[in-house]
Order: sequence, then C-alpha cells, then structure tokens
Amino acid sequence: MTMDLFRLPGAVAVVTGAGRGIGAASAVALAEAGADVVLSARTESQLTEVAGRVEALGRRAVVVPADLSDPTAAAGLAQTAVDQLGRLDVVVNNVGGTLPNTFLTTTTEFLDEAFRFNVTTAHALTQAAVPHLLASGGGSVVNISSVMGKLAGRGFLAYGTAKAALAHYTELAAVDLAPLIRVNAIAVGSTLTSALEIVANDEKIRTKMEAATPLRRLGKPEEVAAAVVFLASPASGYTTGSLLRVDGGIGAPNLELGLPDLTSPNA
Repeated sequence: MTMDLFRLPGAVAVVTGAGRGIGAASAVALAEAGADVVLSARTESQLTEVAGRVEALGRRAVVVPADLSDPTAAAGLAQTAVDQLGRLDVVVNNVGGTLPNTFLTTTTEFLDEAFRFNVTTAHALTQAAVPHLLASGGGSVVNISSVMGKLAGRGFLAYGTAKAALAHYTELAAVDLAPLIRVNAIAVGSTLTSALEIVANDEKIRTKMEAATPLRRLGKPEEVAAAVVFLASPASGYTTGSLLRVDGGIGAPNLELGLPDLTSPNA
C-alpha cells in the first residue's frame, strides 16, 4: 500500500534542534511514523516536553542537552543513538540559523560562525552517522536549509550564504554516499516558529509577509515535518540530492528588514 511507504517501523532517528519549532514537530512526526528518536538541543526542559509527546505515541525518546554549535557534540549523537536505541537509520540536521546583519557589520568571525553552525555541525553528525547507517543497511539524511539560500535580500548575507552552502553540500554528499545512504534537503520559507515570533506577532509586518507569499500565509512547523517524514521514509526511496521547497511559493524575500542604501561620505 502506498501509505505504508511513509512508515518507519522500528527505525531510529536523530533530530537536532529538537526542543521546539521544526525540530520538535519533526521528532513527533517521525515518532508517529514509527521511529524512536534521539532529541538534542540546548534546553533540557524543552527536550523533555517533546520526549513526552514521542513516548505518548508508544516510541522511545532519548534526551541529549548539548550546545550543537560544537561539531564534536553534534557528532556524538550518532553513537548515542546506537548505544541507547540499538541502531541509526535517519539523521535530521535541523539545528542552525543566524541573526540578520548588515554587510559592514558582518565580520569574518560572524561569517565563520554562521558556516560552522549551519554546515560544519551537519557534516560532523552526518560523517559520524555513516558507519551506523551502513550497519543498518542504509539510511536517510535530511538537512533543513532555507529558501534564503537561493533568494537575495539585504541583511541575510551570512545566513543565506550558509544555507546555500548546506543546500549544495546536500547534493555533493548525496553523490558521495550513494547508493546506500540518501541525502536530501528542505528549503524552508517563513514558518511560524519562535525564531519568527517577533515579526509574526506584529500584525502589520505579518500581513505584509502574507501578502508577499503566493499562498497568502506563513508556514506551519508540521508542514515542514511532513516533508521530513517523506524524505526520511521509503516513500522517497528514489530521491537523493534533492532540495524540496516548503516555502509558500515565494520567489523573493517576503520579509524586508528596511536596511538603507550605503551613502558616500562625500555625498
């Protein structure tokens, strides 16, 4: 049956940034599909709440509070999955993000940090996971990128560059790890998570963002999570190296930061 292809009975997944938003929704969705889940993020109380939702579905959850900006901490989650849950089948590299910044205040250190948090940590975990995924007969890696890796908007230089790198990393890793391990990414648009809470709660800004989105609304974490399940499961068994857009159809940024033009000191 077609719907059975979306099931992950007995699988084990690692989800980073799993305390809230897209990560939490993805962890719960994977549990609904039949997977046990290793949950990692900074805040233990958030992870514990998500773990309770996973366990309410009859699945096992392992909580690992960690600063995942440290690639070593991210890499360690692969072994934790095997030690605590016996195997590893799915990796969801969700942790990431970078605050907007102007061009002239984007230091090289800021750019390095953005790359490390969005790309290096994903590589560290994926590389550490490979032997365990192979031991399980293969597996799936899902990277959470952003539509800003493709679109251009002022203030998003570091974030957009890092997410573009993660998207292309996905394509390259997919070739390197084929045929047993599939690697795909999701280009996420404006989604109602805590990261967007400030602007989403401003009716004027939110209305403007919705009007600039073809689907005329902002996304829900559960909609991204559904795409995660698709890419993690046998339903996407003939899909690798792909970037799936879950962005409401936007072709240009729907959030303008209002940064002014640079001016000449002689003007």
